[in-house]
Amino acid sequence: MITIQKKRTIILVTGATGTVGSEVVKQFISRESLEYSNHHIRAAVHSRNKSGNIEFRNGMVEITNMDYTKKETISNALDKVDKLFLQTLLIPNMTDLTSDLIKEAKRNDIKHIVKLSTMGAESDPESTILRLHKEEEKIIEESGIPYTFLRPNAFMQNFITQFGHTIRTQGSFYAPAADSKLGFVDARDVATIAVKTLMSYSGTIGSQHVNKAYEITGGDMLSYSQAAEILSMEAGKRISYKNVSEEDARKGMRLMKIDDWFVNIVLELFRKIRGGYGSQITATVEQIIGRKPISFGQFAKYYSKFFS
Repeated sequence: MITIQKKRTIILVTGATGTVGSEVVKQFISRESLEYSNHHIRAAVHSRNKSGNIEFRNGMVEITNMDYTKKETISNALDKVDKLFLQTLLIPNMTDLTSDLIKEAKRNDIKHIVKLSTMGAESDPESTILRLHKEEEKIIEESGIPYTFLRPNAFMQNFITQFGHTIRTQGSFYAPAADSKLGFVDARDVATIAVKTLMSYSGTIGSQHVNKAYEITGGDMLSYSQAAEILSMEAGKRISYKNVSEEDARKGMRLMKIDDWFVNIVLELFRKIRGGYGSQITATVEQIIGRKPISFGQFAKYYSKFFS
């Protein structure tokens, strides 16, 4: 009896040590089915020194260096790749770098790009962050490569990556958000949607997610004060939210050696948040994954040791 071995699909995951990219890698290698075993994950990192938290299993994950400013690393990373999970950098010239990357993806005959974008990127944005993502989406659309755009609301994991230090050392976190509410989403749900969309399209079948854009939120809208109350309950200690002025926020970020360009776009975004940006709930998680989104309480409980 002759056994025909199915060709493995190679998926390049950029930002593989990031909030969403690391979860995409983790979820691929945690699957046990034959369908997933036919996929090989190439995890792109800026430096191999940062790849220590990427899990390996049965040879499914390969680490590759990729620097958006060095075309030879992009070419090497994309070699023989079938599908691409794309997380770009938030830097002034990222649109140009994305354009170069997509041209290389086109040359390599990439079959599907799943791009991590941001909520509101489809509008005519005043915010620099939204404008950059919109321009990147347009580059991908015009390339003719089948795509899926994931446009998440603010990540619950921001309470770890952005606010974690002061929560642990001071029992407080600071932002110029006033009493605005956001539909915070767990990055694990976004990663699950990314995996499902990457798995769904073979070039001939499973096109339900192709050339679509998905706004992704959690199931509840919360203010930062309400989030602090939930964190307090799960961490077993008092955690408080301190609303600050833009000027105080600017001073704080400068003390952290954050450059002015990034400081300005963060403050722009918080202005939009105070104006209602992100204050919406979508059914995307339930529609694509088939269950309710991870709640903020579940997030806080899962990471309670970090916050305590």
